[in-house]
Amino acid sequence: MGEVYRARDTRLDRTVAIKVLPAHFSNDPVRKQRFEREARAISGLNHPNICTLHDVGSQNGIDYLVMEFVEGESLAQRLERGPLALEQALKVGREIADALDKAHRGGIIHRDLKPGNIMLTKSGAKLLDFGLARLASQAASLATLTATASRQSPATQEGTIVGTFQYMSPEQVEGKELGPRSDIFSLGAVLYEIVTGQRAFEGKSQLSVASAILEKEPAPISAIKPLAPRSLDHVIRRCLAKDPDDRWQTARDVALELNSVTQSEPAAQTVAGLARPRQRNFREWLAWGLVGILLLTGAYFLLRPRDRDEQSQQLFRTSILAPDQSRIPWASDGAISPDGRLLVFSASTPDGKRALWLRPVDSLSARLLPGTDEGYNPFWSPDSRWIAFISGSKLKKISIEGGSPLDICTVSIGRGGAWGPDGTILFVPGSHLPLYSVPAIGGTPVPVTQLDKSLQEVAHRWPVFLPDGKHFLFFAGEPGGPQNATYVSSLGTTERKLILKNDSNAIYAPPGYLLFVRNGFLMAQPFDTRRLELTGSARPVAEDVPMDGLTQRGLFSASANGVLSIQPKLGTLLQPVWKDRPGKVLEALGEPAMYFPNMALSPDGQKVALVIIDPQNNVRNTWIFDVRGHQKTRLTYESSAAVVPVWSPDGNQILFTSFGQGLARIFSVPATGVGQAELFFASEGSDYAQSWSSDGRYIAFLRNSVRDAENRSQSLWILPTFGDKKPYRLFDSIHSGSGARFSADARWLAYQSNETGRNEVYIVPFPDANRKIPVSTGGGGTPRWSPDGKELYYLSGDRTLMSATLQLGKNGLQVSGTRPLFKTDSQTFTVSGDGKRFLVFQDAESQSPPAITLITNWTKALPK
Repeated sequence: MGEVYRARDTRLDRTVAIKVLPAHFSNDPVRKQRFEREARAISGLNHPNICTLHDVGSQNGIDYLVMEFVEGESLAQRLERGPLALEQALKVGREIADALDKAHRGGIIHRDLKPGNIMLTKSGAKLLDFGLARLASQAASLATLTATASRQSPATQEGTIVGTFQYMSPEQVEGKELGPRSDIFSLGAVLYEIVTGQRAFEGKSQLSVASAILEKEPAPISAIKPLAPRSLDHVIRRCLAKDPDDRWQTARDVALELNSVTQSEPAAQTVAGLARPRQRNFREWLAWGLVGILLLTGAYFLLRPRDRDEQSQQLFRTSILAPDQSRIPWASDGAISPDGRLLVFSASTPDGKRALWLRPVDSLSARLLPGTDEGYNPFWSPDSRWIAFISGSKLKKISIEGGSPLDICTVSIGRGGAWGPDGTILFVPGSHLPLYSVPAIGGTPVPVTQLDKSLQEVAHRWPVFLPDGKHFLFFAGEPGGPQNATYVSSLGTTERKLILKNDSNAIYAPPGYLLFVRNGFLMAQPFDTRRLELTGSARPVAEDVPMDGLTQRGLFSASANGVLSIQPKLGTLLQPVWKDRPGKVLEALGEPAMYFPNMALSPDGQKVALVIIDPQNNVRNTWIFDVRGHQKTRLTYESSAAVVPVWSPDGNQILFTSFGQGLARIFSVPATGVGQAELFFASEGSDYAQSWSSDGRYIAFLRNSVRDAENRSQSLWILPTFGDKKPYRLFDSIHSGSGARFSADARWLAYQSNETGRNEVYIVPFPDANRKIPVSTGGGGTPRWSPDGKELYYLSGDRTLMSATLQLGKNGLQVSGTRPLFKTDSQTFTVSGDGKRFLVFQDAESQSPPAITLITNWTKALPK
């Protein structure tokens, strides 16, 4: 198959294996296309005993695979030292059979199962090169099998045609179409060898090996290993049946049979080692008989079907708390699996980041899903075995059985998704776009719905498939929009039907309801999936159910069997506090409230602008506090969210960003709170004010431009306040850059960008921006300048407040060193005029921890 290199994935900070493929892959366009198509399918195999395929690509005419790095030795290398112990052989056999079953269920056949493609690691056996052998070469005919081969070690023959033929099935030797039972034959040959130390089929040439596979039976295992269980000989012999119909029908059957051998083996050894069993006397038999009668009687009354049925239909409510050293954040994401057994939700990790967690509903603990940092908008595959989510700029999927996430396609910002039974995923790749579809195995997104300009629609979001797998619900609207509604449409058409007018999304929940949030109540209204219309009246299911007013999403989900999950109420009570440089709390500012993570100190250092969230509708408005927090003044009265306050240099105005008509626009309001907010700047994109230079001549703002799923950008712009006041782009793209801040002398601009795959802080000279100075190295964001310009503060990846020392020399500005100040849970901060105090948020101690609510058999809660 080629050469394999150990390499470092610098973007995801992991070790991988890169397999460089032979040149004939590139020279044959048909083979290359087929290879890439099947490789994408194989990348969906996520199993602890399958080596994960991360990526497939080509560069400068060289094709390559990026695979999971597996440490250990191949089974072929291990067999050079002789057969495996029986217990280990059974364990390896079970794991490989389980891996084959996983692949076969996904329609993928290995075709080259042999010891050289099995790695033995500390965590178990790993199967390599799944499904790729067919692409390396076509099955040879018997006429070509004329080369001779001596009996050498498996390691010597690994990768040669002889090594492959030793484990081929009869139908593979004959060049017939292969099915899953061909892999079962190869598995039998591998099992035979790891138990006996000898190959099942021997020969001095390829032709003689092929003849043995077609005509001969291997020697019984008992003839080579007299102590091996007879049941194991039966399992392997049936794997090696010449006719595929006579073999085990599935790899799962093999795994179950091997498990039976494992469980029976200790018992057999115990019986063999016993002397003649002791005869029990009559009293012992009588006592055991009475015990049995009592147990049967108790079991009848406890487990009779009528009682179980009554218990399964009862209404239950319970709360799910965050894992230890973790916290469920405000507006958190969560979804119950379709089968009602598993809950995925977002919560902080012990190091302060945010990720996805998975918890069985019958368990007391949750486990972190690796590789889901900053993941959000999770949704399930119909079989409850995969979770799709958005992280960074990618729609991804991860198996509940383990492994790393797999990329599906690129997104800008997510607004929900739905996974259909045919493998179609509906999703929203941007905040102001219609719905798109993409295959779950990956591909190019294509639009599914169209925005109705006559209704002034600016976005479609929150799709949900109906039971037929073709029709789907979706929400159309924006914050406070007059035409907000839920529609039903179908794959293959842009026609749609109005179902419900409401300010939040609706989902379908068996046995036939639409669920949606209205005025804080979760409502259920009967829905006819055949006629696609509501019937009856809406009735409340639960109260105090949160709705994210910014995205029009009710924070709840439902399974197909009556389990309902409700996320915590929006918002976490936070307390602004002033801390000194070592991190000691000096004093609190104001009272605990639901604060949005943005704050700005006035130029004279006497006032602080903070954004407070209304818990009823998630609307955000700006308030002005004095630095002691004794007085506060409401500054904005917006119906949509107002964020990112920016002070003018003279302290007389505050710029803020507000959402409306599908765009984010910059408004200005007097800092005194007296007077109306006025539109300051508007464009065809979404603009977010960031910083106003101290000389008053420039305003830095962030622009999000999204035209369709494949054309989107985020860039930093400069708006002059003099001359023609025409804005210009400072950076072509800053890759989710934000937090831009001018230095006190307006000669430098600090900002954060994830152009390397994670957020880091940079400085550029202004206005030239002709060179970039890296500040952070281990992750960083939210840069803030010291008043004298000699330090730049920022938050590291684990939320440590850092100080970078700056020096201006012959070569310009340089970072001479960084040091930590103190750890904080705050997502933002500001620094006082003397550089000695920092304002941060900390959790209010009096509040109870946020919890997810689970309701089982929720229809029992409906009022009669």
